[in-house]
Amino acid sequence: MIDPKAIVHPDAVIASDVTIGPWTRVGANVEIGVGSWIGSHVVLKGPTQIGANNKIFHFCSIGEDPQDKKFQQASNSTLVIGDGNVIREYCSINRGTAHGGGVTSLGDDNWIMAYCHIAHDCKIGSHTVFANNSTLAGHVEIHDFATLGGFTGVHQFCRVGQRAFTAIAAIIVKDVPPFVMVEGNTARARAINREGLTRGGADRDTIVALKRAYKALYRRGLTLQEAIAELRCQAVENAEVRLMVEFIEESERGIVR
Repeated sequence: MIDPKAIVHPDAVIASDVTIGPWTRVGANVEIGVGSWIGSHVVLKGPTQIGANNKIFHFCSIGEDPQDKKFQQASNSTLVIGDGNVIREYCSINRGTAHGGGVTSLGDDNWIMAYCHIAHDCKIGSHTVFANNSTLAGHVEIHDFATLGGFTGVHQFCRVGQRAFTAIAAIIVKDVPPFVMVEGNTARARAINREGLTRGGADRDTIVALKRAYKALYRRGLTLQEAIAELRCQAVENAEVRLMVEFIEESERGIVR
């Protein structure tokens, strides 16, 4: 299943049914799980762990050194990729840095389209969608089921919450709360991600509760602390609003408003 034109380091650990295309280079300390498919002209550098049933398309750079001037080659630096991810052409995903925790990680079943970049120490959840040319700076968190529109740029240390949605070419410089849609440069909140909630199986009561929370946060002229106080009251009856409140209260950069 390994093309004879591929170059595989003897210290790489590759499951027996993995497919590796021609002119791909697999370095030392790279692990590839069962059922995975690696296209041609891919560079995989370790330490990198790739789980089961992943598809990595042609010309990707996976597990390369971080783009960080402080990075030392001998420092702790790893990339961990879960199961069932699709990573399309020309994507780059860098390993972590010692001062950022040492690990860049992706969960399961993410859909990463062409030309995306995931920088050092990013934490990507599961079931996310990155449209073409989405770009993350270092230390970014993308939570489960979030969707990044094409050409989205996310500043370092920002977080994008669960089932949030960014429009095309959005520039994110603060945290995006769960279930919120944002657009623009710099990004501003526009609405609740109703379509994403519906596709995720949210019932009418949940969507109504999140709309009410959104209005308190963005439409009624309340200060952030006033809005949080009201959301705490609403959160008593709804788990999704509780998640939104917790996300906002944990924010270090502040939220998009």
